[in-house]
Amino acid sequence: MRKRLLLHVVVLFAIVLAGGCGSGKRPAGEAEKVREFAADLVNRSLFSQAIREYESCLRDYDLDANEAANLQYAIGNLYFERLHNYADALAWYLKVKHFHPESPIVPEVNKKIVACLERLDRSADARQALDETVQLDPSRVQKSRPGAVVARIGSREITLSDLDFEIDQLPPTVREQFRNRETKLQYLREYVATELLYDTARRAGLENDQQVVDGAFQARKALMVRRLLQDKVADRINVSEGDIDLYYRAHREDYAEKNDKGKVVREKPLSEVQQQVAQDLYRDKYQRAFQELIGGMIQSEGVQFFDDQVK
Repeated sequence: MRKRLLLHVVVLFAIVLAGGCGSGKRPAGEAEKVREFAADLVNRSLFSQAIREYESCLRDYDLDANEAANLQYAIGNLYFERLHNYADALAWYLKVKHFHPESPIVPEVNKKIVACLERLDRSADARQALDETVQLDPSRVQKSRPGAVVARIGSREITLSDLDFEIDQLPPTVREQFRNRETKLQYLREYVATELLYDTARRAGLENDQQVVDGAFQARKALMVRRLLQDKVADRINVSEGDIDLYYRAHREDYAEKNDKGKVVREKPLSEVQQQVAQDLYRDKYQRAFQELIGGMIQSEGVQFFDDQVK
């Protein structure tokens, strides 16, 4: 009896161990649908959603080392190329390098690590990473971006998804000019020309030219200020229908038709000038919010002006 009980205990213990040692992940073959779905999300510019799907593949499916490295690289590329989030991109590239050092895409990952560090304004770290980079072999890099290839610059492929993404970054008034095939082809050639000129400028060492460095600093400063104003001012302005009506009533004469002597000859109804009223109201609200923001900063920073010294 004791031997039989002991045998049951041993069998049960073995079952528990087997269950504990299993990964609990689904077979790798079942992840294909998820990857296809993620690729479709990328093609539709739903980049954050695509990242979540790729992460679910890594988390829920039993992938081999190369598959895992490729997905981590794809996530890094989405952060880098699409979301311009270079810190998160760097983290994913480093994960590939540290967890899959034998992957054939590591040489390309090293290039992306350097690019991330440069964009994060960590030039010293970028130089060190570049020094650590081995001889690159672009032919070993596996494709990670979906979409038909519409151009190739050396070993670098530009897909239709890349082209659509670049067009989507244009201002709305310009963007609509590049929606048909002919204008897309025109933009593609202009885009490739810009990339070729940029690559040539880099090889010539112009990224270290003082004029370029100073210009990049000024551009970065302007972009940072614009981004701050978007968060602190523009995104906080609300123009409701009631606000528009009140503003129109207070400035009715400004929107009226006048003769050569400035006398009102016809008052325009709100329905006729509503868009202009809304724009004027938004501009006024923006200006007030901007002045409040700057006034608060001047006070908190103890700013002093010495007007009499200005000659």
